[in-house]
Amino acid sequence: MQRKDFIKLMAALPLSASAMNLQDLHHITQPLSSTERMPVLFLGHGSPMNAIEENEFVRGFREIVKTIPLPRAILCISAHWETRGTFVTAMEHPKTIHDFGGFPKALFDVQYPAPGSPSVAQEVKKAVSKVDVGLDTSQWGLDHGAWSVIKHLYPDANIPVLQLSIDRFQPAQYHYDLAKELQSLRSKGILIIGSGNMVHNLGMVAWDKINEVGYAYDWAQEADAAMKQYILKGDHQKLIDYKSRGKAFELAIPTPEHFLPLLYALALQVGSDNLALFNDKPMAGSLTMTSVRIGS
Repeated sequence: MQRKDFIKLMAALPLSASAMNLQDLHHITQPLSSTERMPVLFLGHGSPMNAIEENEFVRGFREIVKTIPLPRAILCISAHWETRGTFVTAMEHPKTIHDFGGFPKALFDVQYPAPGSPSVAQEVKKAVSKVDVGLDTSQWGLDHGAWSVIKHLYPDANIPVLQLSIDRFQPAQYHYDLAKELQSLRSKGILIIGSGNMVHNLGMVAWDKINEVGYAYDWAQEADAAMKQYILKGDHQKLIDYKSRGKAFELAIPTPEHFLPLLYALALQVGSDNLALFNDKPMAGSLTMTSVRIGS
């Protein structure tokens, strides 16, 4: 919306529009605001139960959002939407997907009715030249990799949320390079979130210690320490080449879908961006909840 159009809009509104809350007004005027670069997040999402439980990790999510300007929209790269090719959700009203089993009914009852944004989906599509990003207008929605964490950031579900899929047939370098093309979206008020887990081996979970925060196998500790060292040093190539990092990485990343969202976030780091780790703890032996905030 151009400034002159906004002025006309406000002049045409009846006096009752004074009841409009400040958040609604913010969303109308957001395109007129500063194009300061938005931060980027990688969130260790862990168990779907984090959506309804009260613990130190969800408190960490709530604290980190206090440091982030209100976004115009959110683009989430979730470990749980794998496709052939790359797609972005482009529906007005994405459904809440309960893509799991064996959990309490209370978790299946959760709805996160955030709107979508076909116009922002078009911006995502235009930003990427590496591949033709498909527009998904009906098939997907918001899976638990997205809504289980975003609901703690924006509980009112009043920010448009879109998802970008992970092409499961492409190598890590491909995803890192594709993510770099999303950089322009940061200056358009779009908060980009990668959602997965740095260390994620469900096949080796210590079920007798499932709720023991801080417990990790030796190999998980080794991989976790190395990953954080590479992140803090900005040595992204060693993370891209994770398959050549040895046995600890092989156990930490038996399949790539939870690790790749980290590469999407790191690819968006630029020289002036600071970086902070939070929720930096392992649990259940073979998982880490470590999350990353990139940018001021």
